[in-house]
Amino acid sequence: MKKIPQTDAIFENVFRENQASDENPKSLRVSIDTKAKVKIGNLSRGGKARTMEAKAADDHDTQWSSVLVPFGILNTHNDQLSIYLGQSAETSDFIVDCLTAWWHENQHNYLELDEWVIDLDGGAATRSNRTQFIKRMVELSCAINLKIRLIYYPPYHSKYNPIERCWAALENYWNGAILDSVAAAAQWAANMTWKGIAPIVHLVQTTYHKGIKVLSQELEQYQPQWQRSETLPKWDITIVPV
Repeated sequence: MKKIPQTDAIFENVFRENQASDENPKSLRVSIDTKAKVKIGNLSRGGKARTMEAKAADDHDTQWSSVLVPFGILNTHNDQLSIYLGQSAETSDFIVDCLTAWWHENQHNYLELDEWVIDLDGGAATRSNRTQFIKRMVELSCAINLKIRLIYYPPYHSKYNPIERCWAALENYWNGAILDSVAAAAQWAANMTWKGIAPIVHLVQTTYHKGIKVLSQELEQYQPQWQRSETLPKWDITIVPV
């Protein structure tokens, strides 16, 4: 497996910060990531169907009606998985909109919280130098008046992010199914379980556009709140509300 010079130090930081969060009653840790896009259509996906009679699927994958972008938020406090099925592009705005919706849905359970710790990897939409991600996450921190910690896993090692095990369970569950509609995909996702708990599934209707960037002059106002670790500036971020 590929490594960068900081890989071991990043893993040590992940373990240390996750443990500190888990032991702090005023800290909540979640794990987030997007799953590979899912083509919707009468397509063969391999595996075996859970029916007596095999389902007929197209023998090619050149025809599909739409593509879903699954984004997951795993609450490590209670193992509740939330899945957001986007029908547009995977962008910083999509990610932060999902995080915002999740917080509004769950904040009543965490009224005494001081910080929100998010485990993630450095994907294209969530890299710590992605300007639109910086802007939106700082705005989120200010809107909910909560410190947010971004704890990144090392490059090439995203499989260690806890949410990845949920994606493996989902893929195993619907492997062999014909996901010929958005509703069918949402139903299959809602019927799987993670540690005995059914996920909460949301359909996201918003259309997101790629390539949105924040100009350097505008970005300057967000930088003071986007505080980078001195030792791992790309992999450990603290966002402080004002």
